[in-house]
Parts: sequence; C-alpha cells; structure tokens
Amino acid sequence: MIPQLRQQLDRSRLPRHVAIIMDGNGRWAQRQGHSRIRGHQEGAVSVREVVRVSRELEIPYLTLYAFSEENWQRPQLEVQALMQLLSRYLKQEIKEMQEKQIAFQAIGDLSQLPEKVQQQLHRTAAATAANAVLTLTLALSYGSRSEIVQAARRLGEQVQGGTLRPEDITRELFSRELYTKDMPDPDLLIRTSGEYRISNFLLWQMAYTELYFTETFWPDFREEEFLKALLNFQQRDRRFGLTQEQIKAMA
Repeated sequence: MIPQLRQQLDRSRLPRHVAIIMDGNGRWAQRQGHSRIRGHQEGAVSVREVVRVSRELEIPYLTLYAFSEENWQRPQLEVQALMQLLSRYLKQEIKEMQEKQIAFQAIGDLSQLPEKVQQQLHRTAAATAANAVLTLTLALSYGSRSEIVQAARRLGEQVQGGTLRPEDITRELFSRELYTKDMPDPDLLIRTSGEYRISNFLLWQMAYTELYFTETFWPDFREEEFLKALLNFQQRDRRFGLTQEQIKAMA
C-alpha cells in the first residue's frame, strides 16, 4: 500500500509546514492491556517514523504537540515517565538529526520543565542549529492562549515605554512576538485518535490551516497513515478568500 500511496503523491504540492496533535497513546495502551507509559513509548516510535518520512519528502517544517500546559495535571508518575522518555529521545536521535540535516527546537513555557530536560533541549538545539533540510519543533508545556497573552503583554510594554505606537501594531508585528516567529504558519494540522478539536494549539497560526482528523491512535500512526493525510491535503482547494477564477489568473 505504501508504494502506491507514494506514487500518488505530488511532490510539488506538499505542505511546507505540518503540525500534529499526537493523541491517543493512553487509550491505545488500555485497549492493548498495557500501561499508559507503554503507549507513550510506542508513540515515540511514531514520532521517529513521521520525522523520517517528512525528511525524505523534504517537508521543511514539522511541529509536534508533545506536552500541553494542561498535561501537568496528569498523574505525577506519568509526567515523570514522559519527561524521561523525552530526554532519552533527544539523546538517541541527535546523531541522526545531524546526519539527516534536521534542526531541532522546542517552544512553550520551557522553564516549567525539569532542569535536566531543559539542559538536554538546549544541547540538542545547539548541536543541530545549522541543519537546514527539516526543522523539527516540539511544543512542550505549551498553551496557545498563554503564548498570545505574552505577546500582547510584550507589545503593551513597548507602547507604555514609548518605543511603539498602537497604530503600528500589525498582524505581522504580532506574529513576530510568538514562539513561531521564524516559521511559516502550518498548512496542515493532523489530529489522531478521533478527537475533533485543536486543544489550545497554535490558535493564531492556524487561521488558514487545513484540518485533518483520523480515528487512528497515535501509536498506530505510521508512514501509511501520514501519506494518507498528505494525499488528503492535496485534494483540498486552498483559496484564502479568493475565487477559483482569481487563483487561476495568478497561476
């Protein structure tokens, strides 16, 4: 099935930026009779698979929602296991990131993460900063409303300090105050596990993002499922408020 899906894919019409809400690790584990931690471990395998395929297809940006602000409310043992899994992943994958020209970064309130995890995030980001084929971003301790509020506060402080006039605040200026200031907005959002919401993820950035929902749990979301999502994206008619005639005239 995978070779056929790859043949159908138009490499000239791939999204520049794919964002994914990786959902369903716990439910996958429960259905398999495993612990929730096992579900997260299998989910890490899906992360490797999607990163690999994105790199092969030369998709420039991949952003994964790994841990939300709300996830701190989960059982302490699960949170600790997730942090350990994250740290191991970063250590294990850094060599391949270097070999495959993958730059790594993290966004969110990283100060809330354990000190050792913060240090590993910094080491991995620094070691891969010069890589230029794929930018892999993990959203950690991330909440989009908090991100927007922080951006508004920073602009407000500039206005209060007299270095910025309110009338000079534009959408472009506001975007430069966000974590994602150096990335294009997502073209495609994928959410797994049959949930149909975006859960406080990249709210500002997804104004014109195509949304793709699948019943597949994240641990089962491998290359075939990813290719299906990309093919679905290529069937969308993206007009950004224009008519089809205007789009054709611009082509």
